[in-house]
Amino acid sequence: MKQQDIGIDLGTTSIIIATEQQGVVFAQPTIGALDTRSGSIVAVGEKALRMVGRAPSHIELVRPLRDGVIQDHRMTNELIVRYVNEVCRSRLYKPRVSVCVPAAITGIEADAVVESVIAAGARQVYLVDEPVAAALGAGLDIRAPRGCMVVDIGGGSTDIAVISMGGRVRAASVPVAGNAFDTCIAQYVQEKCNLAIGPLTAEALKKKVACCTRSEFEGVMEVRGHSWETNLPARRLICTSDLYAPVQELARRIVDAARSVLESTPPELAADIARTGVLLTGGGSLLRGLPAFLAGELHVDVAIAPDPLNCVARGAAISLSEGKFLSAGFRDATPKVWRSRLRSKSDPFAGD
Repeated sequence: MKQQDIGIDLGTTSIIIATEQQGVVFAQPTIGALDTRSGSIVAVGEKALRMVGRAPSHIELVRPLRDGVIQDHRMTNELIVRYVNEVCRSRLYKPRVSVCVPAAITGIEADAVVESVIAAGARQVYLVDEPVAAALGAGLDIRAPRGCMVVDIGGGSTDIAVISMGGRVRAASVPVAGNAFDTCIAQYVQEKCNLAIGPLTAEALKKKVACCTRSEFEGVMEVRGHSWETNLPARRLICTSDLYAPVQELARRIVDAARSVLESTPPELAADIARTGVLLTGGGSLLRGLPAFLAGELHVDVAIAPDPLNCVARGAAISLSEGKFLSAGFRDATPKVWRSRLRSKSDPFAGD
């Protein structure tokens, strides 16, 4: 694989880019700031994220992906072009790019991803299922005739797959992940405490206070927001016990999806999973108490992968060299017109 060939985790919350040799080389939030008066994009990534809740009325903060699917094509193109060009500075070599997508993505949604990556200058585009990439990035031997189960909890969606002999055997995707936990926490604080808080505060509560299992942890955090009682700024103390109900409600939806996948898994593969357990990846897997909660509900061991935030991006990069061994969940999605160019001897970018 060429050094410039890259894997992209095109996430609802973050875009992470990796190479097989170097690992993660770039990571930025999936957000942009649009000036509605001029129609120009004034900031992307961290700069745009710092504007959340603080921007003037003519600045619209746009998160172009929802549940791992492109909703705003222009902003997605802008982010991918800027980020890929930041990593691949050479204009003489166009990279091969492997992009992670939800296991349940539709053809139209996949085409939108490919178009965005081609616009960024890729010469070949491959699509790899997120659970397959996560397994590769976590170091699992997915080519062996042995079942393993991966639950990838990202920002917008949770992707679940049973993998064996280089491909996914059973898979499911649910729109419940890190962002949904943030939203439910913000709604709880508003309903129970009459306090409106922003998304960044809700995320901080999730990371510092929230826990899925009782008695495992007890924390407290002071939050500031807008009081619905006085219409003035106010502060409240939020405890871990306050958040059990909303957090467990969403965690059970992940459990239900995982249970459904397990129930349809062939017996021999189910026996393998009973021995090896379930691997959690993605930023959402870091929610305190989640592994223990899932293990108690599914009756199997559950562990968090090393470096769960970057597993998918690293696995996407690795898939470019491992793709020939993968039987499902990895495919060349390069448009036909580009494939004909690659086969042409006159194309200076042809060949690997």
